[in-house]
Amino acid sequence: MKQTLYRLFEHQYLGRDEARQILQNIAGGKYNDAQIASLITVFLMRNISVEELTGFREALLEMRVPVDLSDYKPIDIVGTGGDGKNTFNISTAACFTVAGAGYPVVKHGNYGATSVSGASNVIEQHGVRFTSDAGKLRKSMDACRIAYLHAPMFNPALKAVASVRKSLAVRSFFNMLGPLVNPVIPAYQLLGVYSLPLLRLYSYTYQESATRFAVVHSLDGYDEISLTADFKVSMPEKEKLYTPEMLGFARCKEADLDGGDTPSQAAEIFHNVLCNKATQAQKNCVTANAAFAIRVICPKKKIETCLAEAVESLESGSALDTFNRFVEINQ
Repeated sequence: MKQTLYRLFEHQYLGRDEARQILQNIAGGKYNDAQIASLITVFLMRNISVEELTGFREALLEMRVPVDLSDYKPIDIVGTGGDGKNTFNISTAACFTVAGAGYPVVKHGNYGATSVSGASNVIEQHGVRFTSDAGKLRKSMDACRIAYLHAPMFNPALKAVASVRKSLAVRSFFNMLGPLVNPVIPAYQLLGVYSLPLLRLYSYTYQESATRFAVVHSLDGYDEISLTADFKVSMPEKEKLYTPEMLGFARCKEADLDGGDTPSQAAEIFHNVLCNKATQAQKNCVTANAAFAIRVICPKKKIETCLAEAVESLESGSALDTFNRFVEINQ
């Protein structure tokens, strides 16, 4: 690792196979925490290359605990994290909204590394126990159209670096990898990123895969459709700039989306959204992300139709019913 770090400090890049080997070594416990922290720091100081990202991704997928849920043709809705905004769990709420609208979802998530509450935090706060048992995951899909995959249970390398990531509390290339290594390899994915270069990097990466995707980025730095600013959506067919007003929404303020200071506060906001008791700004944000996820699955539907389905899921109580069944099954 020492020689590799020297090369990286001199602004050299890793090859695809070399990146794959490094991730395999991390999972095998061959590096200490200081070396892993140094590696993370390198990719804070420069952009990751397509070859590096692909090599890291291949290693994680090769080492993953496989789960075959392909017959459900699910979608995953996820953000890279690392935008420094400490929002409430928008993507997770959008997942239950989409499932409540009748679409299969397999959410891949983890504890928060750069924010108060990641997807695993908010779900665990409601009494859910994580599982890697394929039978239990299928039972969850059959009962409520959604299953949750806690990343460290399926990716040993993510478990190996969890403490380092938490201690550093800054975004890292592991934030970039998380959305690409859902063990199910879902048929559809809505991914939020915190910068335009990442939007293009992921769009290029996804075009090399069989996953139908949309990559979204709010121009003021959010890794989701925040409705605080204009936002870009990149899909296989085209890239388009939207404004909140184009969807019929008023603009949000940053404070409207704050996730609180503790996981319990974040869990309360999340639950209020599903109960249709949240603020209008919070509900609008979740609705917008859910709508574009639906459009990934149904590209011929107008976005207005997708928005109406997302609103109906929340306002009818279907999203909440879906979540309640999910909690009951996964305790």
